Amino acid sequence: MELFWILLFSIVQPYAQGQGVYAPANAQIIHSGAACNVKDDNISERIYTIKEGDTLVLQCIVKGHPRPPVRWTKTAGSASDKFMETSIYNETLRIERILRVQGGRYYCKADNGVGVAAIKSIRVDVQYLDTPVLTVHQTISDVRGSYYQEKTVFLRCTVNSNPPARFIWKRGNTPIEQSKDNGVDIYEPLYTQGETKVLKLKNLRLKDFANYTCQVSVRNVCNIEDKSVTFRLTNGTTAPALRLSVNETLVVDPGRDVTMNCEVISGFPRPTVTWSRYPGALPLSAQVRGSALVLRAVTPADAGFYNCTAVNNVGNPARRNVNLVVRSMSNLTFQITPDSNKDSESIQMGRDLKLSCHVDATPQDKVNYTWYKNGAAVFNTETLILLRSDPDMAPGTSSLEIVDMKFRDLATYSCVASFPGSRVQELRVDVNVTQSSVIPPVLVVPPGGQVVSAREGGSAELVCLVADGKPRPPILWSRVDKDQLMPSGQAVVETRDGRLRLANISRDMMGPYRCQTAPYNGLNIKRREAQVQLNVQYPPMLDPVFQDVRSRNYQFVTLRCGVLRSSPPRLTNVRWYRNGELVRMPPLDPKDVPEYKFKLEPSNNGSYECRVSNAAGTSACTFDVSARPYDAEFYFDTPNPIRILKGNNYSFNLQWTQRDPEATDRIIGYWINVRKNKQNLLSKQIDLKGVEPVKGVLQSYAIADLRIPLSYEVRLAPITTYSIGDYVSRTIQYSEPYTYPRSSDHVCGFEDERICGFSQDRTDMFDWTRQNRLTQNPKRSPNTGPETDRSGTKEGYYMYIEASRPRAPGDKARLLSPLFNVTSVKGPKGSGRVPYCVSFYYHMKGKHIGTLNVLLRVRSIAYVDSVAWSKSSHQGPDWKKALFDISPSGPFQIMFEGIRDVGYEGDIAIDDVSITKGKCKQDNSVANSVLIGGSAKLHPQLLGSWTTFALLCFLHYR
Repeated sequence: MELFWILLFSIVQPYAQGQGVYAPANAQIIHSGAACNVKDDNISERIYTIKEGDTLVLQCIVKGHPRPPVRWTKTAGSASDKFMETSIYNETLRIERILRVQGGRYYCKADNGVGVAAIKSIRVDVQYLDTPVLTVHQTISDVRGSYYQEKTVFLRCTVNSNPPARFIWKRGNTPIEQSKDNGVDIYEPLYTQGETKVLKLKNLRLKDFANYTCQVSVRNVCNIEDKSVTFRLTNGTTAPALRLSVNETLVVDPGRDVTMNCEVISGFPRPTVTWSRYPGALPLSAQVRGSALVLRAVTPADAGFYNCTAVNNVGNPARRNVNLVVRSMSNLTFQITPDSNKDSESIQMGRDLKLSCHVDATPQDKVNYTWYKNGAAVFNTETLILLRSDPDMAPGTSSLEIVDMKFRDLATYSCVASFPGSRVQELRVDVNVTQSSVIPPVLVVPPGGQVVSAREGGSAELVCLVADGKPRPPILWSRVDKDQLMPSGQAVVETRDGRLRLANISRDMMGPYRCQTAPYNGLNIKRREAQVQLNVQYPPMLDPVFQDVRSRNYQFVTLRCGVLRSSPPRLTNVRWYRNGELVRMPPLDPKDVPEYKFKLEPSNNGSYECRVSNAAGTSACTFDVSARPYDAEFYFDTPNPIRILKGNNYSFNLQWTQRDPEATDRIIGYWINVRKNKQNLLSKQIDLKGVEPVKGVLQSYAIADLRIPLSYEVRLAPITTYSIGDYVSRTIQYSEPYTYPRSSDHVCGFEDERICGFSQDRTDMFDWTRQNRLTQNPKRSPNTGPETDRSGTKEGYYMYIEASRPRAPGDKARLLSPLFNVTSVKGPKGSGRVPYCVSFYYHMKGKHIGTLNVLLRVRSIAYVDSVAWSKSSHQGPDWKKALFDISPSGPFQIMFEGIRDVGYEGDIAIDDVSITKGKCKQDNSVANSVLIGGSAKLHPQLLGSWTTFALLCFLHYR
C-alpha cells in the first residue's frame, strides 16, 4: 500500500494578463491517496495516517514562474522542534517501508526567488501494533510455599501500539467479564511503560488454573489485524532461578578457551536462557550451547560484563553477571625522582632518591613488582624502602626509595612486572644510577626551526631535541591552544626522537605547537618545554571563481577578481587571459583589486581568466563573457494547453518568458525544435516581427500536428542579431482536454479509456466503473442499472456505480472532472461571475436506489464543495437528462457522487456529460431545477437570474 498526498500551491495574488512571473503562494493540501484515515487537526493542517511498513509518497505540486524548486524538511512533532534536513530537493518525497520513528511533521518549501517562499506542512501518523507480552506475578508478601498455591495472582499484558489498543482477556476461549466474575479484577496500572492491562485473580480457585489469552486490537485501523498471546497457568508455575558455574569475576590468560554455564535450577514453564555482553555485542567467536557460553582463544578485546538471563514470563527474569577480565601488560615506564624536599634535579650523595616503576595492566591491582640491585633481589632495609603501591604516584606504581644515598647505592636497578602464576610474559626495565648517568635534560629547537612553513597538502617536520640529559626522556607534543587537538585527534602525541611528522597539511593545522619533556623514562623534575610555529601556505582565495557575464555588444564591460585571503599575503603575479591567450596590460599595483575593462564586440566574446599567484601557487577567476541572450524559461501552468485536431492529432500551446531580455542584444526570434526519440520532427525560427520580449510577459506558440497520445521533447533557444542562446528543453505530454463548446461533438460519452480527463476521488469508499453492453457481467444484479448507454447502442460506454457486495449502506463513490480555470472576471451584462451550463444524462432504476449528488468544488486557498444538484430513489427505467447553471467564483471542478442505499438493486449511471460556458438553454424536456429527494430545492448561489428563481418556485408549488 502507498500513502500519496498532493500539496497544491494556489495563486492568491492575481497578476496582470500575460505577466508570467509570480511567486509561490500559500498552499492547500489535497488528499489524493489511500490513507488509512484523514482528520482535520486545524484550519491549515490535516493528520494523515499510514501503516508501519507501507510506502509513503508526499507530492508537492507547485505553481509559480520561474518554476520553483521544492525542498522537503522534517521535524519530530511540533513546530518548535529543530529542523532535520533531508536530502530531498524535488517535488516527490518517497519513504519505502516507513518506520514509526519517521512519523511527524513534514514541510514542503517552494521558492523561486520571487516574493515570499511558500511553505506547507503535513503531519504523518504511523500506525502499528506489536505482539503483546504477557507476564505473571505475585506479591512477595503472599509467597509462603509453592509459587502459585497462594491466594492472589496478577497477569500483566503490555503492548506498544498507535492508536491505543483495546484489550480482551479470555479464559480458554471465553471472554472474561469482570461484572460476571467476582473472582477477577481488570484494571490499568499507573506508571507503566507502554499500554498495560492487569488481570487479577483473587482467592485462586481450581477453575483459575487454565489457559489465559490477552488479545489486543486497534479496531482494524489501516487493516492491522488483532494480535494475542496465551499463557497456561498451573499449580506448578514457578519463576526462573539460575546458578553460575564460574565466579562472578573471572580472570583468565589470553589465548584460553572460556566456558561459562548458566544452569537453570527452577522455573515452569521451562525458561529460555540468553547471553548478552556489555559493552558491545558478543564476540564473533562466541558460541551459545544451550545455557552455556563458550569463548574460543580469548583476547583482551573479549573482556567485559557477560549477562545470563532466564525468562519464562513468570515473575521477574533471573539474571547472573560475569565480569570477564583478560590479563594484559604493556608500556612499562620508570621515573627517577631526586630529593623533592631539597628541590634537587640531580643525584647527590647524602640525599634521598626515589626510583618508580609503572606498567599498564589488566587487572592493575594483580600486578606483582620485583626490584633487583645489580641482579640481586632487593628487600626492605633501613636505607632501601619498597613501596608496592606508591601513594604519591599514579595508581599501580611501585617505588624503591633510597634513603641518605651512599656510594654503595650507585648501581643498576631493575624493575620486573609480572602476573604470578600466569603465562603472560613479564616486563623488565633497567635503570643505571650513577652521578654521570643521571643528568637533567636540556630542550632546544634547532636554528631556524622556530617557524616552519609548509604548503597546503604537503608535509612538514617540527623538531624539539634533547641536547643534553641522561636518560633521554620522550618528547610530548600538543597544541598551545588547549581547545585544539593534534592532527591525529589526540590531545598529546609522544615522539621518541622529538620529531613530529605531519602529512597532508591543511589550513586548520596552522598555529603554535608545544613540545615538553615527558615525566617518565627519565628524571621526574620540572618539565622543559619550547614552542614551534607552523605556517601553512596556500594559493590566493579568489572571488568569483566563475561568473557568467552578459552584455550588449559595443558596451564596456569591467571584470573584477577579488583576493579574499592569501598565505603568504604578498602577490607575485597577476595576468589576464582571453581564450587562453595572454592579454597585454600595464603592471598591476599589488594593493589594487585585479580588474580588466574593455569594449565588448562580436570578435572578443569568450572565456576570460585572471590568474593570481603567490609563493604557494596560482588561483584563477574565470569569466564567460558574451552577448548571447539568457535562456528562455518555460511556463508550466498554462490552462488547457491542448486542442484536439482532425486525424487523431492535437496541438499544444507552448508558453514561456524570457530571462533578462534587456541584458543583451535585442532578441529577434526563437529557434524551436520538436523531437521524438532524438529525431527532429520540427525545426524552425519563430519570428517576433519586431516585438521585443518584455521581462515577465508570457509568449506563446502553438505546436500543431502532434499525434495522439504521443509525448514530445521541445527545445527552445533565443536568437539575436549576432548570436543564438542555449537551448532549454521540456517534455509535453498528451492528456485528455476538457473543453466543451456548445457543439454536441464535444460531449463526453466516456468512449475513451481516458474518460475525458475525469478522475476517481481517492477519499471515497469505492470507484465509478466504465462499462458498455458488451462488457456487462452476465450475472449482474437484475432489475437495476441500464441495458445500454444513453444512445441505445451496445458499443457505447457509460459510468456507473455497482451496489452489490462488498458495498455497504452509505458507501460513496466520487468522480471528479478536470480543473476549469476561470479566466474572465466579468459575466454577461456586467454580472460578477461567468455562468457555466452543466448537462448530463442519468439512470436510476431499482428499489434500492440511493442518492446521486452533483457537487461544485471551487478552488481558492482551500477548496469548498457545495451541492448543485441531487436526486434520490427510483426514477424509472429510462435515461433522463439534467442541466443546471453554475456561477463559480474561481477555478472549479464538477463532482458526481453516488451513495449506496440499503440493498444491491441500487446501480446508478451517468452519460454524455458536458460543461459549457454560458447559461443553459431551457426546454420542456427537463425540469431545469435543483432537485433533492424528488422535490425542487433552491440553491440561490447557483441561479443565473431572478427569472430562473421564479420558475423554480412555480415548479415547486405546482
